Amino acid sequence: MASATTAIRRIATPPAAGADVQGWLTATWEPNWRSFQYFILYRLLLGGLCLLVLFFPGDWNQRLSLLPSPMLFALAGAYLAATLAGLGLAHFWRQHFNLQLSFQVGVDVVVISMLMYIAGGVGSGFGLLLLISLAAASLVGQGRLVLFYAALATLAALAVQALLIVGRDLDPGSIVQAGFISAGYFATAILARLLGQRIMINEDLARRRGIALDNQIRINQRVVERMQDGVLIVGRDGTIVRHNPMAARLLGLPAAAGNLGTQAPTLAAALGHWLAGGGDDSIILAGAGSAELGARFESTASSEGEVLVFLEDVGRVKEQAKQLKLAALGRLTASIAHEIRNPLSAIGHAAELLKEERRGEIFERLLRIIGDNTARLDRIVGDVLELGRQKQAQVETIELREFLGNFAVDLLGNENLPAATIALDAPAGLAICFDRSHLQQVLWNLVGNALRHSSRGPAAVRLTAQAAASGGWVELHVVDDGPGVPAELRDQVFEPFFTTHTQGTGLGLFIARELCVANGATLVLKAAAGGGHFIVSGRSDWCLLPVASGDPAAN
Repeated sequence: MASATTAIRRIATPPAAGADVQGWLTATWEPNWRSFQYFILYRLLLGGLCLLVLFFPGDWNQRLSLLPSPMLFALAGAYLAATLAGLGLAHFWRQHFNLQLSFQVGVDVVVISMLMYIAGGVGSGFGLLLLISLAAASLVGQGRLVLFYAALATLAALAVQALLIVGRDLDPGSIVQAGFISAGYFATAILARLLGQRIMINEDLARRRGIALDNQIRINQRVVERMQDGVLIVGRDGTIVRHNPMAARLLGLPAAAGNLGTQAPTLAAALGHWLAGGGDDSIILAGAGSAELGARFESTASSEGEVLVFLEDVGRVKEQAKQLKLAALGRLTASIAHEIRNPLSAIGHAAELLKEERRGEIFERLLRIIGDNTARLDRIVGDVLELGRQKQAQVETIELREFLGNFAVDLLGNENLPAATIALDAPAGLAICFDRSHLQQVLWNLVGNALRHSSRGPAAVRLTAQAAASGGWVELHVVDDGPGVPAELRDQVFEPFFTTHTQGTGLGLFIARELCVANGATLVLKAAAGGGHFIVSGRSDWCLLPVASGDPAAN
């Protein structure tokens, strides 16, 4: 008796599996309606069979005392009508779930009880049909309502049997049989409800885990898409199962990647060698645009045996390392430059004072050496300090024809050269988005460098402005008639403190490139048969405010 009481308490109160599960069990959600519809379909089939039996009676109808009659036809028809109405409500009007379920169970209790009365009581076997209805209702119903359904069926069975004992003189002992089947109603309801609770909790857990898994997949997909490293999932047959956008960019893969051997033969060969157990798990290869890439292989625990291939832009890593090194170097040299400038000024001032004394040609030559090297050191210190003082570019639209003309006049006047030394070619109306002072300094460094290596004759330096092939961009070409840059030095010309001139600081081209980056532009050295050829490419259609060149992310 104690165990039965515990079971009734458990069925009446949902288990403490969380407030959300309790709310689900006491309210309803989509699976309850679906199961409820299956329950109604079963009842619809049952009612249809009963009606069919009345149209085609047999020997068992007589044994159950269910001979066709207007009352039975009306009862079967009313049952089918109520069931069809319940199916329509459950499909189109999903509200008041407990009320709809209670109505359908009540219809079953009333109709089956009437059939029991007509057929002669619980001995007819119709009482067993209520067990199925109670079990189905208990799987989707609420705890207290489940006990109410069992109690309603019990009262109906006992009332029918009692009426038959009084009205038809049945054996009074048959009430015991009605009591046993009533106990079965409660046992079925309790056990079905406990099973329904467990199913609902497991289904809720599976639903939540499915949602969490879907969210995790979405997060992982977004992380992989935003990674700055390329990721490939490759099958053992070389098929590219999946890849992120960065991998497509690094390897130049099409939308339908296909086979790795077709798209990246070197990588496919290294992967096959690694799978055979004879290769390293990382290699260096050339990617799209001859970019230097690093590839690393990792096996997975998947059933298909796919391999993860991680691609890294080695050039980008080197550039980041270079920027970090330059930033540290810039801070160090700036601090040293401040300390050098004061004693350097004292040396220069002392040299000027010594010039006032006339002590011979050797003395004059030594003073000149001191003065020249003092001036060179001062230029180096000024350039280093200028690197530390670079600020956010104030970009504006600059009309190039007028700007380049004024620039050429200033530069040639400073160098005491004739106007024909620089040949200008800039169409009217062509403009570039650039900070005016930055563009002045960039051209001063480029054109000054070109003059230093040129013949200084007519048109020794050509300064040309033209629209780029890609729309919205403009190019400034600085070309000289000098010997050009040797092939072995081309990769070093933009490095700080690299110079081939005895009086140079080695910072001019480096500063020019950094200023271009700060303005959202580029500076490159073009391969040419003769003479140096530098190209500044910048926006011409609209102006941005790019990050300062001191930020490593800008490069």
